[in-house]
Amino acid sequence: MADDPSGRDGGDPPARFRLRLAGPADAVALKGLVDSAYRHYIPLLGRMPKPMLADYAAAVDRHDVWLLEDADGIAAILELADHGDQLWIENVAVDPSRQGRGLGRWLLGLAEREARRLGRTELGLLTNERYLANIALYERHGYRETRREPYQGSDLVYFRKTLQG
Repeated sequence: MADDPSGRDGGDPPARFRLRLAGPADAVALKGLVDSAYRHYIPLLGRMPKPMLADYAAAVDRHDVWLLEDADGIAAILELADHGDQLWIENVAVDPSRQGRGLGRWLLGLAEREARRLGRTELGLLTNERYLANIALYERHGYRETRREPYQGSDLVYFRKTLQG
């Protein structure tokens, strides 16, 4: 297993974690992880974040939802939607007790590997303008802002990353 949790090595999940695609039986656990990962944004936004409102049974049916798990359960998720011209990162969420260990960065690397495997040259995602740490993370990883769109009292910020080689 890889020691580099950033995904730069292009290889295996971080030590002690297992990577697998979610199935229908995982929908409830996915919803629980996403709710705990995004709950702290409710006071910042004054409402529930969009990922907390998603239907995870439908997400598993329509998209590739990758799970990073260990003996304690699901640690992080990555939801990817193939839009034909680009691979869209619908959601990256890390259990709050496991944040700060590079799991989100590793999952961004997985998204790049999946995009290349599918022959896509571009990744896209959006976040809220108030999620400053997330915006900084995406910019550090080569994502560039493409537009903003008003949404329930704040702006959604759209990002794109063009993959080289």
